[in-house]
Amino acid sequence: MIKSRFGTFRGLVRLALSYLQLLLGRSASRAPDVAQVRRLVFVCQGNICRSAFADVAAKKAGLNVASFGLSTTSGRGAHPPAIVAATALGHDLSAHQAIDMQDHEPQDGDLLLAMEVRQLHRLAGDPRLKDMPRMLLGQWTRPMLPHLHDPYSLDDRYMATCLMRIDRAIPQLVRAFPGARLS
Repeated sequence: MIKSRFGTFRGLVRLALSYLQLLLGRSASRAPDVAQVRRLVFVCQGNICRSAFADVAAKKAGLNVASFGLSTTSGRGAHPPAIVAATALGHDLSAHQAIDMQDHEPQDGDLLLAMEVRQLHRLAGDPRLKDMPRMLLGQWTRPMLPHLHDPYSLDDRYMATCLMRIDRAIPQLVRAFPGARLS
């Protein structure tokens, strides 16, 4: 059950800790002015699974989006199991190309949406991004799951679960950030 729902035991522990970090104000979140949000920027480690999928799913829902990885190689394709899981959810990741954080071009109106608390801390420490609003994408999942554990090289069932959770968060984002809609 842990492998299919949380990826690893570590993923379950990090999920539990993320609730505590949010409750204690230790997540490095920086709330946006909703009226100022014009683009949602999804962030994860490699930009080949979670943020890549969120980018494609949110774009399909009509949102202005971008994505990048904190430690990746720009131009790298999506992870093959992520492509398979995305296809099962009705999304095409086959053309995705990763973007490294250093190659990402921030814009006024960006809201950074990370998958893990530790990623929020990395964003807060980056001189180009530290003043930008940032939150956890999992705050829009139902139920709220502030830690979306990295599915890379884990059980295919967890890959599907992780991407399904992200897919279900997208309608919440559409409602929460009307200024990020493309039309």
